[in-house]
Amino acid sequence: MEKLLKLRVFYLFLGLGGGLFSPFLTSLLVDNGLNSGQVGMLMATGTLVAILFQPVWGMISDRYNQARLVLILSVAVPAGLAVFYRSEYFIVLFAVYMISTVFSSTQAPIADSYAIAAARRAGSTYGSIRLMLSFGAATGGYLGGVYVSEYSVSTIWIPYLLFSLITVLVAVTLPKEAEGNPIMTQSFAQGIRQLLGNRIFLAFLGGSFLVNQTMMAFGSYFVLAFESVGGSAKYAGIALMLASITNVPSMLVASRVIGKIGRERMLLLAALVYVLRWAIQVIFPYPAAMIGVQVLHGLSFGFFLVAAVEYVSKTTSADMQATGQSVFNMVFSGLSGIVGNLLNGLLLSQGGVQLMNISCMLSSAAGALLLLYVARSSRRQLSSATEGLSA
Repeated sequence: MEKLLKLRVFYLFLGLGGGLFSPFLTSLLVDNGLNSGQVGMLMATGTLVAILFQPVWGMISDRYNQARLVLILSVAVPAGLAVFYRSEYFIVLFAVYMISTVFSSTQAPIADSYAIAAARRAGSTYGSIRLMLSFGAATGGYLGGVYVSEYSVSTIWIPYLLFSLITVLVAVTLPKEAEGNPIMTQSFAQGIRQLLGNRIFLAFLGGSFLVNQTMMAFGSYFVLAFESVGGSAKYAGIALMLASITNVPSMLVASRVIGKIGRERMLLLAALVYVLRWAIQVIFPYPAAMIGVQVLHGLSFGFFLVAAVEYVSKTTSADMQATGQSVFNMVFSGLSGIVGNLLNGLLLSQGGVQLMNISCMLSSAAGALLLLYVARSSRRQLSSATEGLSA
């Protein structure tokens, strides 16, 4: 129970720091003289480098049981570099973002591997731990909006650094490795081939990519998009808080929903909510609608993330848990981050909010079709296995 408490506190302060800083990073970069196209290029390039490191971090954690060290570095390095976002030089901003992303990109897979193992041993659920990140992000998003309204966006790295230091202190108290995950016994290349040789798993990755690239339009460009249609930074913070706080009840009930309909159907359900979410913004491109639609965030992102992480855990062998989560995050956060930042940054700068929203709606719909294939294929496999046992 003590480990679960520490993990929840870790997720809470990780959410506070990220929720306060990440949504306003694009505004900070624009304040330094960059346009949305340059911001998209900077973020996409940094994420490309991060993708190369994602499986390496997972391998280090699985092979050498260094989950705690990786977690500490994933928070401490980006926090320490945040002060350099004050620079007006593109090359400095590029280097800082690239290095920060290399380290921060491993937070989710390693922390999730940790949380899943701890939840299983304690008879708890992953969602009951992960919801603290959403609660922290909700509070951080609101605090970020208030901070930017009262002070300058150029100093938002200060509270981010404070929350990150507390997160590091909590991480230091965690066990060295995620208990319950055995040391990797097969080669890294063999494990990757096994995962990518599964056609259903590849379809799952494709659906995850198409759905989550739309989240870059929300995570990276929401504040800019909101302000472009007449919204204010303060109300943007309220919208960000509303979106994140809806993850809390969603993640609390996620395990129950999975128990009733299954992981694959829950993934499909969440993808369809994504389609609805973007369709509403296409029809009503106004600040009030952009705030109100965030009540769907928990049913889209919250449901999708819990179901996806548990799906990867079920599909991946016990000694490849961190590596499996890293491969998923390579696609879910890495590749979708590159495409989402480039595409949505370009659409926003060239065609405005409406064009970006239409693109996100169509991408979500395509992702839902792939996840429909995953749900049907998994159901057929289960039926075949049941028939085999009966025979």
